[in-house]
Amino acid sequence: MCLPNSVMCRLLLFILLTVSALSATAQDRRVITPVKPETNVVKPPEKGTSEETIQQYIKGDTLTAERKAREDSIRRSYHRYPRLTSLDPYVSFLDLILMACGQDYGSFGVGINMNMWNRLIPTAEIGLGRAKTSPADMNGVYRGKVSPYFKAGAYYNFLFKKAPDYQILVGAILGYSPFRYEVTGITESNSYWKNPTEFDITGQKASALWGEVAAGIKVKLAGHVSMGWNVRYHFMLHSPKSDNGRPWFIPGYGTRSSKLAATAAIYYSF
Repeated sequence: MCLPNSVMCRLLLFILLTVSALSATAQDRRVITPVKPETNVVKPPEKGTSEETIQQYIKGDTLTAERKAREDSIRRSYHRYPRLTSLDPYVSFLDLILMACGQDYGSFGVGINMNMWNRLIPTAEIGLGRAKTSPADMNGVYRGKVSPYFKAGAYYNFLFKKAPDYQILVGAILGYSPFRYEVTGITESNSYWKNPTEFDITGQKASALWGEVAAGIKVKLAGHVSMGWNVRYHFMLHSPKSDNGRPWFIPGYGTRSSKLAATAAIYYSF
């Protein structure tokens, strides 16, 4: 049986409207994943992030903020210390202990280290030295008068990336001393009279210039107080000599024949 055209048109229009309504209803029923409360929290920035970087994130400038964040991360892992990190005056005391234990010569000094960028450490020292001994290789009693010495140089800190509380140091130092000495009670055999003759060499003046290569460590004890030890290899640049021979002891250097020396010092950091 055939339906009139008007009835057919109405049926087709009803079917189209029904399909359209069903399609619209399906689209409105899209599944949306709910947001969990714990994921909807703004995390605080990593410790050490600069305020400038945080503000750039807030403003939406993410490219610049990410670049700044990388710079902040590098800065945290490789801390850049200021040009003048600290001033470290010190007292050198090892020879004082050795002299108290019976050593008959030694030097005592005070100085200051200037820590720059926690890497380069210029140093300067001034002190006094004296001796009174009868060396086995010398005829008589050697007396080194109390005389000054001066030192200046620089160290390199291999732990420059770490805190200044602990340092491993290698450096070069120049030393100078104008000093006085004498030798008394010198005996000399007389080939004719067969009697020994005794005499003195007094009022001797000399000066010495030397270099040192030093390696040592410095560790924090408590608060601003630290202690350091080092070993030094030293060599003469200008060796004093007179008509009566070479001096046996040089303030700040030690005995003339020695090549190695050790020092210990107490530091106070500002």
